[in-house]
Amino acid sequence: MVVTIWRSKYMEKLVDALCRDYPHLNFNASDAACWSPVQHQVSYSIKGEPSDCWSLLHELGHALLGHRSYQSDADLLQKEAQAWDKAVALGRRYGVAIEADHIQNCLDTYRDWLHQRSTCPTCGNHGLQQSKALYRCLNCQGTWTVTSSRFCRPYRLKKALAQ
Repeated sequence: MVVTIWRSKYMEKLVDALCRDYPHLNFNASDAACWSPVQHQVSYSIKGEPSDCWSLLHELGHALLGHRSYQSDADLLQKEAQAWDKAVALGRRYGVAIEADHIQNCLDTYRDWLHQRSTCPTCGNHGLQQSKALYRCLNCQGTWTVTSSRFCRPYRLKKALAQ
């Protein structure tokens, strides 16, 4: 209980400092951390975990880097890595040490997601992304579509080969 109260006070101080330093952004307590470029809003979780501060700085990193969208799965992974690099720099400024293992664990979720999406459902080799929702296998030349959502299981729907 004491640790949770200390963490929430620490988070309050961090949010106050960020609101002061970045008045052009809105900061909002929420169930999940995310960056909304449309609303200029950084949402952050207040579960009382150390990772709450880390995620807040990560989402602020997206905002400060001007991340609005991504063009491909690889582009998304690159932007996630950039936002974590920015979060580490912000952490130094605000006295928040972000654990490297946490960053790699977060990036691993995107790497695993990309790996699953790029695996050919026909032969199991990997393909190249042709568009946001279409992949083509380097081995069997098969194509498949994937969902555009980053937050759901990466379903792959085989496309019939053109005759």
